[in-house]
Amino acid sequence: MSAKTIELPTQMTVRDLAQRIEASPIEVIKILMSNGVMANINQMVDYDTAAIVAAELGFETSVERAEDEPEVKENGEIPLWKQIISKEDPKNLVNRPPVVTILGHVDHGKTTLLDAIRNTDVAGGEAGGITQHIGAYQIEHKGRQISFLDTPGHAAFTAMRARGAQGADIVILVVAANDGVMPQTKEAIAHAQAARVPIIVALNKIDRPDANPDFTKKQLAEAGLVPDEWDGDTMIVPVSAKQRKGLPDLMEAILLVADSNEIMANPQGKVMGTVIEANLDKAKGVMATLLVQNGTLQMGDVVLAGKAMGRIRAMFDYRGKKIRSAPPSTPVQIMGLSDVPTAGDIFNVYHNEKDARAVVMQLKLEEDEKKANTAKVSLEDLFSRYKSGETKELKLIIKVDVQGSLEPIMNSLKDLNKEGEIKVNILHGETGNITENDVNLATASKAVILGFNVQADVSARRLAETEGISLRLYDIIYRMIEDIEKALKGMLEPEFKEVFAGTANVLAVFKISKVGAVAGCRVTQGEVRRNNKVRIKRGTDIVYEGEISSLKHEKDDVREVRQGFECGISFKNFNTFQVGDVIECYTLEKNS
Repeated sequence: MSAKTIELPTQMTVRDLAQRIEASPIEVIKILMSNGVMANINQMVDYDTAAIVAAELGFETSVERAEDEPEVKENGEIPLWKQIISKEDPKNLVNRPPVVTILGHVDHGKTTLLDAIRNTDVAGGEAGGITQHIGAYQIEHKGRQISFLDTPGHAAFTAMRARGAQGADIVILVVAANDGVMPQTKEAIAHAQAARVPIIVALNKIDRPDANPDFTKKQLAEAGLVPDEWDGDTMIVPVSAKQRKGLPDLMEAILLVADSNEIMANPQGKVMGTVIEANLDKAKGVMATLLVQNGTLQMGDVVLAGKAMGRIRAMFDYRGKKIRSAPPSTPVQIMGLSDVPTAGDIFNVYHNEKDARAVVMQLKLEEDEKKANTAKVSLEDLFSRYKSGETKELKLIIKVDVQGSLEPIMNSLKDLNKEGEIKVNILHGETGNITENDVNLATASKAVILGFNVQADVSARRLAETEGISLRLYDIIYRMIEDIEKALKGMLEPEFKEVFAGTANVLAVFKISKVGAVAGCRVTQGEVRRNNKVRIKRGTDIVYEGEISSLKHEKDDVREVRQGFECGISFKNFNTFQVGDVIECYTLEKNS
């Protein structure tokens, strides 16, 4: 079945994109989140980002161009480095080494292939002698250089693209001949095709006795990569990364594809490129790996990457050797940035630190303004927001314990919809505890999270508090429905929220006459107070919710025990705790 083809503009909202590809906005938001892009329904996305979403839903895309629209548009379908090169004088353009990234299904041999390629580098007699891993490296084949991004995985690949970067000129898709096309293989194909990057298939593990190259080629053809030997346009190179067979053929294929795609740059032009990775080294400060895509990066240049800026104090090649300049397609590691940039950030060179600092200040102002304009969502203020015209619907994310509970809850909530009132819109419903992903989805779509007979992960609770997301837990269905009904009518009283107090681990269980069972515990976080509410977890199961009846430190009754100390705890109407149980303590505070 051939993919449907649609035209997309260079800029559109998430809502518009959803309508064009006939998907729900929540489905689009989830795909964006999986690719590292946080967006709400009214946020603008560029063509590249929209094309990734469309490709995952089975669409082929082309750019919708108005007659008077210029050929190159900022943040449009053309990567930023290509936009800059398009403005260079063609006389100054020269061929540059191709930049290659490796994608594929987990366990199909991406890392083994990268290691094998790295160790084929005999230029300078340094085979296997790489002294420093910086996320990218270069090899030489027949007197020509090839740069590799050592960041396998389509998540890293698309995260870079979502920020306007396109680090790779060529994608090598690793497919195991004994395993064939797998789900992640199809995802990688979709991402590479959305990026309009040529694909070379490395048919790996051909040395395995269970290898079936012909069947794998058939699967690839069905996935849209027809082998050139079958009159298609995809080069498929048999290799064995483990035995280092077929690697020269793979290098030859890369150079052939590079020659047919005119990979060029102006070494004397505007300096720009992409951040491959960055980290904070305790001894050296911020270390950032950059891929130069146009111009020549020099020692002492003032670099701005995202909101991180600074003057280059030291620059190293992929072997860890100090260098003073880096022409196009060169991966380098630099010292001197003020902050740690994000992988995928575009970097530019400025004349002086004052100019770069002014840009950083402007970016921070824009970010603060965006945060200030982000409204927080809660059930309590829903009705007033409806009255003021800010909202027309209540967006909900539902998490329940078992599948049997999900349908009746969703049906009961949908039944609350009435003509002329606030509409209930259930964005997402599934079984399982509330996780950070649920909170991220709620943040992006301004939704409220409801849980029935489930718990929220500690990390999810913290994120919800930071993002101002209303997270409400219930153990009786009618109370959940009643609260939503009251919220729709503006009658809901402020809820009580849980405030984390501390956790303790049960190390031993003691039987004491006249008292019963006592849990011998160590407080691992915060503090345990006698008036705390408690929740006892055994693995992922909650075995008790209630109150502390007594709290002792050594033999004394105490009001509280802090982190690092041991104590004895007994609980009201519960004594079947076990070694290894985790006690979560909290208080309830009324929301203001």
